[in-house]
Amino acid sequence: QVQLVESGGGSVQAGGSLRLSCAASEYTYRQSCMGWFRQAPGKERERVATIDDYGTTLADSVKGRFTVSKDNAKNKLYLQMNSLTPEDTATYYCTARAGVCYSHMSYSDFRYWGQGTQVTVSS
Repeated sequence: QVQLVESGGGSVQAGGSLRLSCAASEYTYRQSCMGWFRQAPGKERERVATIDDYGTTLADSVKGRFTVSKDNAKNKLYLQMNSLTPEDTATYYCTARAGVCYSHMSYSDFRYWGQGTQVTVSS
């Protein structure tokens, strides 16, 4: 069964932090490449971070502020977001696909998606 469920979104002031979690079914978690995308109103869905057994990637806009990690014992994916700015406001989606990750992946490269969690950063 394919299942990805995000949690941890909310409203925070600029400079604050949030940690997003993604609970995956065992089948989905065994997909090789997992990641986080986000979509702001009127904008395309953009890659935030990806992770597989070989490493992680982060979009340039979040490097130094966000960290992506996995907990294999819990089948969970995380996104730690620090120093948030209003530009980070978006719906954040957890995603997974078979096969390894590679740089500059787009949303069309991923097959499985969660329902999304809203992150709102106020100035």
